[in-house]
Amino acid sequence: MADFGFITSLIFLLYSSLLLQHLQITEGKLDNHLRSRTDRDRSSSSSHIDHMDPELNVFFHYKNLKLGNKMKIYFPKKDLSKSPHFLSKHESDSIPFSSSHLSYILQLFSFPEGSKQALAMKDTLHHCEFPPIRGESKFCATSLESMLDSIIGIFGLSSKFKVLTTTYLTEIITPLQNYTVFEDPIKISTPMIIGCHTLPYPYAVFYCHGQVSDNKLYKVLLAGEDGGRVEAIAICHMDTSQWDSDHVAFRVLKTVPGASPVCHFFPSDNLVWVPVS
Repeated sequence: MADFGFITSLIFLLYSSLLLQHLQITEGKLDNHLRSRTDRDRSSSSSHIDHMDPELNVFFHYKNLKLGNKMKIYFPKKDLSKSPHFLSKHESDSIPFSSSHLSYILQLFSFPEGSKQALAMKDTLHHCEFPPIRGESKFCATSLESMLDSIIGIFGLSSKFKVLTTTYLTEIITPLQNYTVFEDPIKISTPMIIGCHTLPYPYAVFYCHGQVSDNKLYKVLLAGEDGGRVEAIAICHMDTSQWDSDHVAFRVLKTVPGASPVCHFFPSDNLVWVPVS
């Protein structure tokens, strides 16, 4: 079985008193979090990639993952103590998480219909309800317990697994800057990768997905122009033929589904789960 004590301790460090804090969200506290997602989605639909959202500077071509190569990358400095926290499973299970109950959920959190918070929450629910592509495992976790239950369900009851994150080794002064691949990237051999990404919501929601395919996972040491260093987790999707042709990665990298691999770095608040053989 997985070392739940270690995993739980790590996530507690990442998210500051997870499961122990009750929901205390105000519209102002959530505003920046939801607006950044809404603005990012608006940018994603724009054809003017030359003026794209800085946060899209996480995608890169597989050929660029080599020692000495320079890439412009966005690594935000986030105050996790101000981010929405996980609820306990008991709390999250008591609140509907479905588009069909959106009106009730908005009333519960005092967000007006049509507000940017409401639109972002609607987008999160639709994202979680969208069916998986062929061969994909996906779920949305609204509590730490439900996340671990789903990971066990995918990897197997007797499987051991670990969680990986992008780590800032020094204080990052400039979120968007040129980074140099400082050492040879380390390939992490694994048959399955589950990436969990934060989605905007009044409490912590993670969209997690993965599939058994020719994906490649790497740990990459990066040195920034300002002297900052990041130990980044990166994934390269070698087969993108099943992806939506409107995926923003194709516009950023100027490619199309199935034409070439798509790689990206994980932000520091994302989680990457892998089985341990």
